[in-house]
Amino acid sequence: MSFHPSHDIGVWIAALLTLGIFSFLYKDNPVYKFCEHLFVGVSAGYYVVLTMMSSVYPNLIHPLFTSFASDRHYLLIIPLVLGIMLFSRFFPRGDWLSRWPIAFVLGVYPALRITGFGQGDFVEQIHGTILPLWVPGHLGTTIGNLLLVVGLLCTLIFFFFSKEHKGAMGGTARLGIYFLMVSFGASYGYTVMARVSLLIGRVMFLLDDWLGALRF
Repeated sequence: MSFHPSHDIGVWIAALLTLGIFSFLYKDNPVYKFCEHLFVGVSAGYYVVLTMMSSVYPNLIHPLFTSFASDRHYLLIIPLVLGIMLFSRFFPRGDWLSRWPIAFVLGVYPALRITGFGQGDFVEQIHGTILPLWVPGHLGTTIGNLLLVVGLLCTLIFFFFSKEHKGAMGGTARLGIYFLMVSFGASYGYTVMARVSLLIGRVMFLLDDWLGALRF
């Protein structure tokens, strides 16, 4: 195997930081802590700039300073003042001011999002379980629909605590536990595979982009 290391300084920095993160596999060390803190700091800074440029500037700063009187843009002074009041948390004598915008956000945001979550999650889940139990000519689809409907009903019965789980209801509830275990196991397996995919991507970056060991 021949190596052809990259001449790009950015690739070298990324490779060294990746190795610094991988050093945690040996033990917790200062190099890992530095890379971890750097990653968190850069990520936070990136999302702050992204939020400013994609949300705050086009929706608040630009209309407020370019067309103040048109389309009632002067009302944007209210969110601007509330946003500034949030920074009073950094001043002990005036930190009580931040409670007002926080209370406003905690009150308004759930009210605005409840319809979106209800439509996107609750209603769509109900719609997704209204399935035909028999699909002529498609045995696999029929079995899948039956398993989905039976699993849903058994799981709902497991969470029905108004009646003691005995007899047929108890057996159905225990069957719901098995469906939950399968669901949690599948979710965990999907998460593990996603992390393994990220690991493979970083290893390929080190071997190909950095060391050039996979070039022929």
